[in-house]
Amino acid sequence: MMVISCSGNQSSQNLTWYNNSVISDITDDPDRPQEFARVSIGISAQVFYLSKKSQDYTHLIEKATLSLKKSKKYDIGIENKTNIIRQIKDVK
Repeated sequence: MMVISCSGNQSSQNLTWYNNSVISDITDDPDRPQEFARVSIGISAQVFYLSKKSQDYTHLIEKATLSLKKSKKYDIGIENKTNIIRQIKDVK
């Protein structure tokens, strides 16, 4: 059983955190494949996005891929109102 917790705490970057979460799917966005990768989190398959134009894209996609392939849990920060993943941190 996979448990996902969503934290209402917002940082100065206006993020909502999904704690102890595992990525369940990564695909190119069908509408804008050059700009975004579509990322599903957890068993409820909530869909968020990684911007391929972001400076952190390589780092974020590496962590997302590790989570997908190895079921590694991370704390994932989603930018409010955009559904774009801005941070992926190791669980403390």
